Amino acid sequence: QVQLAESGGGLVQAGGSLRLSCAASRSIFTINSMGWYRQAPGKQRELVAVITNGGSTNYADSVKDRFTISRDTAKNTVYLQMNSLKAEDTAVYYCNARRILVNYWGQGTQVTVSS
Repeated sequence: QVQLAESGGGLVQAGGSLRLSCAASRSIFTINSMGWYRQAPGKQRELVAVITNGGSTNYADSVKDRFTISRDTAKNTVYLQMNSLKAEDTAVYYCNARRILVNYWGQGTQVTVSS
């Protein structure tokens, strides 16, 4: 089992920045990968960024060069630094952890970018 606690969403103007945090209830080295997904109204949930337990990262094309996923292994926490935010980044952002073929999800945090 993995519990995930997210924080850091909010309202920001276009061009601004936010940082999301996701704290896991167990060592992230025991988790195959952690990442962020988002879901906008009327749209499917989509992958934003992922980091494996080996430290490899992958990003959606729409956020490359603007978002950065990172981790603090001592705190079992993964971060998503979001810069140059656009109105189309508005969504509920969900932290995800994948361990032994099981997906775990956080409760979601709202990010709203005003244009």
